[in-house]
Amino acid sequence: MIYCVEDDKNIQDLVVYALKTGGFQAKGFSDADDFYKGLRMDKPSLILLDIMLPGEDGLSILRNLKKDQKMWDVPVIMLTAKGAEYDKVQGLDLGADDYVTKPFGVMELISRVKAVLRRGGPNLEQNEIVVGKLVLNRDKHKVYVEKQEVILTYKEFELLDYLMKNQGIVLTRDAILKAIWGYDFQGETRTVDVHIGSLRQKLGKFGAMIETVRGIGYRIGGENEA
Repeated sequence: MIYCVEDDKNIQDLVVYALKTGGFQAKGFSDADDFYKGLRMDKPSLILLDIMLPGEDGLSILRNLKKDQKMWDVPVIMLTAKGAEYDKVQGLDLGADDYVTKPFGVMELISRVKAVLRRGGPNLEQNEIVVGKLVLNRDKHKVYVEKQEVILTYKEFELLDYLMKNQGIVLTRDAILKAIWGYDFQGETRTVDVHIGSLRQKLGKFGAMIETVRGIGYRIGGENEA
């Protein structure tokens, strides 16, 4: 089931119709209140979420979803009429998986939905990754350093997860950008550097485990004993 939260009835009806024609089950909602009622009845496989909504806006809804233990793993594609880079980056940093700027083509939207669902398919990977005294638990969405919990943002968690499951492998900035911010995210690779810096700071002395490989990117190595 795919939920579409869009206050423009014409766009909402078009999207729901296109999804059903494409073989998906879909429901439309015009505001946050109706959407939250829908969540109490069914957990969707993906959410299409407009930023500009009456009452509670899409970014606030997204923020609440990512705090909900039952809903944080549901992929979200933001729908927005805004072309400003800030709105796209803010949505992605809050945990959105992709964005589509209005006006958009129906075929493009369906393609984005399928791509995000493929990326968010059944997770057959190990639930817990350990590198030195750094532990990441996917089910609980928590990170521990020397058994002390470290509070990370959604994107910092995804970034650390990606580094840890590729331990010892040098990952380019472009590869990280594609894996964490989406296959067609048009942001600068500076976005990666900023998040790496924030992640290192939160990990304290163990932040040095994330090594910079000059001219290429980053990798996470063994435990740092500093």
